[in-house]
Amino acid sequence: GATDMALVTGAVRLHAGLGSLRTVWERAPRQALARLHVLAARGLVTDAQLGRPRTADNDGARSAGGDLAPDASVDDPLGLGVAPSLAETGVRLDGLADLLVSPTTAPAIVVAAVTHGELLALRPFGTADGLVARAAARLVLVSRGLDPKSITAVEVGYVEAGGYAEAAHGYLSGTAAGLSAWVTHCARAVELGARDSLAVCEALQRAQ
Repeated sequence: GATDMALVTGAVRLHAGLGSLRTVWERAPRQALARLHVLAARGLVTDAQLGRPRTADNDGARSAGGDLAPDASVDDPLGLGVAPSLAETGVRLDGLADLLVSPTTAPAIVVAAVTHGELLALRPFGTADGLVARAAARLVLVSRGLDPKSITAVEVGYVEAGGYAEAAHGYLSGTAAGLSAWVTHCARAVELGARDSLAVCEALQRAQ
């Protein structure tokens, strides 16, 4: 349908625009996230909503709990349930941004998995959040040197690994087992994506 086509087009725009966002991502992650949403959600929301986090008056109707109420108005293709309140989302986004600009000895794959999982959990924009989350995780891999040329087909890895929604639920559970399973799932997707990209490169070399 039209929505699916808009999502595919958004994914293509995201991939094409990632290179120009690396510097912004490393300095101002929230600004980069807004730009990712502009790329991902054009055609899905109004121009005024592009790059803007969801607000209490989504669709013109304020929930009874205002900023403190869980938000059931967001897109939820993974069946994750209602999104956190606006207040919680803001606090956690600030925490994620602080994490991303602070020195750490954590492996890039772990930081990418946490970034990915947090954005899936928060769904900060209310639409195209999965595309934004996966693109943000890719930016982590690029900026931290694990995949500096952004040639690993991580999205293909997620498809091959299977169980993406179940792993995301594990992250949302907040349990040690759920978090561990999510990080392992993300690492497996990177491994499979790298293997697929290597196979493509080898095939191109043989064809020359």
